[in-house]
Amino acid sequence: MTELAPLPSGRPQRLVYLGTPAMAVPPLESLVAHGFDVALVVTGVDKRRGRGASTEPTPVKVAASRLGIAVTHTVDEALSVDADLGVVVAFGKLIKAPVLERLPMVNLHFSLLPRWRGAAPVERALLAGDMVTGVSLMKLELGLDTGPVCATAEVPIGPRQTADELRAALAEEGSRLLVEWLAAGVPAPTPQRGQATYAAKLDPSEFVIDWTKPAVEVDRLVRLGVAWTTFRGRRLKVLASDVADDSGPAGSVIARSQIGCGTGSIILRRVQPEGKPVMDAQSWANGAHPRAGERLG
Repeated sequence: MTELAPLPSGRPQRLVYLGTPAMAVPPLESLVAHGFDVALVVTGVDKRRGRGASTEPTPVKVAASRLGIAVTHTVDEALSVDADLGVVVAFGKLIKAPVLERLPMVNLHFSLLPRWRGAAPVERALLAGDMVTGVSLMKLELGLDTGPVCATAEVPIGPRQTADELRAALAEEGSRLLVEWLAAGVPAPTPQRGQATYAAKLDPSEFVIDWTKPAVEVDRLVRLGVAWTTFRGRRLKVLASDVADDSGPAGSVIARSQIGCGTGSIILRRVQPEGKPVMDAQSWANGAHPRAGERLG
């Protein structure tokens, strides 16, 4: 059995930070603002932008450069700066045993573990209709989000909250929890308790609206910011909606921008027709003139 490095017994003095997306920027900024010595940032590689040859750095790389922190894309280099602790926030890759054997790490995960282990905890919590989620700070192990938990904090999910709004709330609460926990010293973590659920990464096929589902479920997908359907053979992104009780045939226009679902209906509020800018649904309806009974999808 692999013997992992133990967590430090007191306040860690020197950190390595591993993170990639925009959601991982606030915790990094908070650590620096509260005087923690972040010696190195490890992040994902620059991504190709569009069809050209130019690449774009990750949000965490941009933030680290602005903060004057050295950046690498190689996890093994976390061992090169004599750090007391690694802090992992939405890094996007599993940390292998040779690193964890020499450098203890904690992971700030955006769910109340063991619910929603995995890559898409925010999206899965919203799609499932959870009323509460949260952040968990756990000791990193070789398994997928299986490590013992050091601290947690709950975050409510509002009935109209979008995924972006929820990410911002979780990043803010996670930043507070991380700084508070590190400043107080590292208490012994406790094993996770309860039934584990897994938050698999969303497949693009899940972005397509299934109008046979209840309106409340369609609306949850819209709140993720990725939902789309088709209208007259062309893609129509649905970026904001409301739920109504009126019923009609699934996917059929009830009146202008109101669409029937398996149960109830959806009132489109903001859309983006293929090849056009984002617009309010009334403007879209004024131009497209959807007819009652006409189908989407």
